[in-house]
Amino acid sequence: SVEVLPGVLNLTLVLNKGAAFGLFKHQTMLFAALSVLVIIFIIYYTLSKKMTDRALLVALGLVLGGAVGNLIDRVRLGYVIDFLDVGIWPVFNIADSCITAGAALLILKMFLRKTDNAPHIS
Repeated sequence: SVEVLPGVLNLTLVLNKGAAFGLFKHQTMLFAALSVLVIIFIIYYTLSKKMTDRALLVALGLVLGGAVGNLIDRVRLGYVIDFLDVGIWPVFNIADSCITAGAALLILKMFLRKTDNAPHIS
């Protein structure tokens, strides 16, 4: 590990042969196939719906970019390179951060849509 911000951020090399947090080790082909399916779905969905909702496009773009980044590592190396270590969380990478941020934004959009459609009391 290399300390970048004392007590906050280290750079730590982890060769992740599994999914998030190293779960399901040595399932590279399965995760690569799932990534390809997610990538195809996002591209198809985005193009077929002709979306104009910028927040939704950003969320899907983050998930898409993260999936592509991790897929490149899996296909090229057989594992994902994780390196961001904040101490209280398993080591992760930028692609993981994009997927997480995109998924969080999608969940937020779902909750906001539900509250927008809620009946209003006059």
